[in-house]
Amino acid sequence: MSVKQKKMLIRIIISFVLLIATVLIPIENKYLQLIAALIPFIIIGYDILLKSARNILHGQIFDENFLMSIATIGSFVLGYSSGSGEYEEGIAVMLFYQVGEFFQNYAVGSSRKSIASLMDIRPDFANIEKNGEIISVDPDDVAIGSITVIKPGERIPLDGIIESGSSSIDTSALTGESMPKDAAVGDSVISGCINLNGLLKVRTTKEYGESTVSKILDLVENSSSKKSKAENFITKFAKYYTPCVVFAALALALIPSFITGNWTEWINRSLIFLVISCPCALVISVPLSFFGGIGGASKSGILVKGGNYLEILSKAETVVFDKTGTLTKGVFKVTAVHPEKISESQLLEYAAIAESFSNHPIAQSIREKYGADTDNSLIQNYEEIAGRGIKCTINDKLICIGNDKLMNDINADWHQCHHIGTSVHIAIDNIYAGHIIISDEIKPDSQQTIKSLKKNGIKKTVMLTGDSERIGKNIAEKLNIDEAYCGLLPGDKVDIVEKLLNETSEKGKLLFVGDGINDAPVISRADIGIAMGAGSDAAIEAADIVLMDDKPSKISDAINISKRTLKIVYQNIIFALAVKIVILILGSLGFANMWAAVFADVGVSVIAILNAMRCMKINNKN
Repeated sequence: MSVKQKKMLIRIIISFVLLIATVLIPIENKYLQLIAALIPFIIIGYDILLKSARNILHGQIFDENFLMSIATIGSFVLGYSSGSGEYEEGIAVMLFYQVGEFFQNYAVGSSRKSIASLMDIRPDFANIEKNGEIISVDPDDVAIGSITVIKPGERIPLDGIIESGSSSIDTSALTGESMPKDAAVGDSVISGCINLNGLLKVRTTKEYGESTVSKILDLVENSSSKKSKAENFITKFAKYYTPCVVFAALALALIPSFITGNWTEWINRSLIFLVISCPCALVISVPLSFFGGIGGASKSGILVKGGNYLEILSKAETVVFDKTGTLTKGVFKVTAVHPEKISESQLLEYAAIAESFSNHPIAQSIREKYGADTDNSLIQNYEEIAGRGIKCTINDKLICIGNDKLMNDINADWHQCHHIGTSVHIAIDNIYAGHIIISDEIKPDSQQTIKSLKKNGIKKTVMLTGDSERIGKNIAEKLNIDEAYCGLLPGDKVDIVEKLLNETSEKGKLLFVGDGINDAPVISRADIGIAMGAGSDAAIEAADIVLMDDKPSKISDAINISKRTLKIVYQNIIFALAVKIVILILGSLGFANMWAAVFADVGVSVIAILNAMRCMKINNKN
């Protein structure tokens, strides 16, 4: 509990005790009665009265502070003018209103904790080596290429690559993943994670402003500015609703009073009307529900950039996936080597040497499979042919390595492999020497992801890939994906998404999930773009929702959180309006007193706030 909340709690307790005292201790003198009642009233309500006066001076008259001030002051005036000395209702209205405010602040604080916990990932300093000494500097002052030293227990201040040392890295603050990850020389590490047990020296690859932790913090801090339709509706509703209520209460006080002459009765009814009609429950609980939903999602490693995206997510009908890095690991491995006329080791050696200049993942996987250092000084007449492969001379032999198009170009007698994967063909002096199969592994939870999405009401799942139809269709079949479009260029993906958007129902929404820089245009075009957190900066920048790990199953979790949040929002709206309408009618007819009005305002607010707090609870069961 914050200091401000503790002070408010003390004010509530003191005011409540004094209220009980004014009820139980009889005071004959009417002036002393008024003073005794004003003490708890001012203790509990001085800030509301000051806010109301300040707002009136600034031209902002019609808000809940104004309603509470008019209703409670009016109650005091009636109590004094009638000579009854009954001021308890006025004190109680302000007291219970502040109780509602206390619950609101507590709920917002609890919700904010789940998001504010992300702020703990902000590094306070960076240790850098300078002239043999380690000095601590502001992360903003560290240049790209600097060597940072991260001791056990410290946060990684900037994104970079490990130059020396090995350790376990705690990524839970960013990804929600409780299991630490091992990292060693050559591995990339991201800012905000905790170095658990080893001394690491990391060469920075990004400035602090461009680092992962900085972008996440910006994303979270700006999320509340993007309001959902429900939030915008409530804001506009309150803007017009409050003045209408004030004028209706004024009419209720004046018109019947002129007719009947019973001014005290109808002014009292109008004050009750004002208290009942205060829109606190809606104005507080709806934004709080979305705030809680965003906070609950962040606990699961799902960063939602605004309440509007959380609302749209609940209407998802079609989910479109990029394949590589999203449904598959994006890590290519040699899964088969099929030589012809030469040995397997010879085939691998020729392939590894020919690919020694390339940084392509397929080339890297071949060199990794070969497992030995390659002597690229043996290469002569090196030529890389776009969309085909490589031609070069090794030990006076012409080596051609690439796809089937290259084999056709040299008239080599090649054949298709029965294994599913990317075939890398090798020909020596234009004679076919065999092929190597490269495959991308499916992520462990990809199959469960598709199953969960369909259980969640998703009508269509689609996969887009630049791979051949044979590979793409095989992956789609294994994962039970409804449609697969293969052999696509980045521009083709946008065209397919446009087509799918036209096929989506009027109320349905299309989600696109990707991780690569070439996915950014498609992410931007979809109704909701989702980026895998380990993906490119461009994809994360363009996305509306970011999954802070490589698990596509989090998409289903996000949809669950969205639906749950919207359900709670609608519950609060219906409940608050229904109770207020009933008691407003009863109050206007004289059947509801000020205590009923207090329940209609504060009671409904507290119930709605407690209901909204359920949004923060994580309950992802698929």
